[in-house]
Amino acid sequence: MSYRDKARGCLLGLAAGDALGAPAENLTPAEIRRRWGTLTELEGGGTDDTEYAIFASSLLVRHGHALTAADVAAAYRSEVIPLVTGPMRGAGFSELGTIQALRRGLEPPLTGLVHSHGWSDGLAMRAAPYGVFCPGDPAEAARLVEQDGLVSGSGEGILGGRAVAAAVASAMSGARPQEVVLAALSVIPADSWTSRNIVRVREVLGEASSDTAEELTEALHAAVVVKHYPWTDVAPEAVALAMAAYLAGEGDIERSVTFGVSLGRDADTIGAIAGAIAGAGQGESGVPRRWAGRIGPVTGKCLPVVAGRHVLDVAGELARGL
Repeated sequence: MSYRDKARGCLLGLAAGDALGAPAENLTPAEIRRRWGTLTELEGGGTDDTEYAIFASSLLVRHGHALTAADVAAAYRSEVIPLVTGPMRGAGFSELGTIQALRRGLEPPLTGLVHSHGWSDGLAMRAAPYGVFCPGDPAEAARLVEQDGLVSGSGEGILGGRAVAAAVASAMSGARPQEVVLAALSVIPADSWTSRNIVRVREVLGEASSDTAEELTEALHAAVVVKHYPWTDVAPEAVALAMAAYLAGEGDIERSVTFGVSLGRDADTIGAIAGAIAGAGQGESGVPRRWAGRIGPVTGKCLPVVAGRHVLDVAGELARGL
């Protein structure tokens, strides 16, 4: 399987997971079961997860391994901010905070530190292209995605992005799911919130051989979900649940994504991350045809600068830059 095929599988998997999870975002697993039983069919397009992944890819195509946080900030100032005339529709807390900080003249890492949402999963949702760009090199993928993260996040938000980028880089090399998750753990501190959550979901899965899907979902929520918090875009939670979905699906794209979005919470991001990691391992042929056929060019509803771009074109550009 070529790197190009794996790159296409990764970004198609991300876009499919994003789109499948979009209608379930912020819902509980019980409500998802009540409405759909199991979500298996794409009802519409993706969200900011796909658009930001395309934007991140464009940064890599331009700057490659020399990418710096200053380059990312400059791209926001020249390509994102001029086209934002009102509220950024669908943008996450960390990205909104970044826009405000950049407008005030701040530079990274202050742009990711001055707002109170540095722990959000905004970096994790767009981290996959960094793994695609660094096949077999989780450490370099983590280093590169951190340059992006310094503009909009801090602390656990950056660690979540590092974990996802490393996982994709490992999957691109043909590693098995358990090895992929170990690669994610290798680039973040063992005593971090993100690492502890990933370890917890691995333990839950190891003890759940006879559990039903509903029982497994409840156990995963008990292990990592932040109770009584009003927002769901918490990176240590979303990244761990996405890793759990990928492991539960044994690396299969459809199984990983459908289980991931059934977990609720930040369902589109969980689905996008699980789909990206599984797609990097299985390649384009592993993406269900009925899903791939519904993935079209993005509309730019959140990031006008990427309007009209298709993830398959972006994947090709990333592969050529390897």
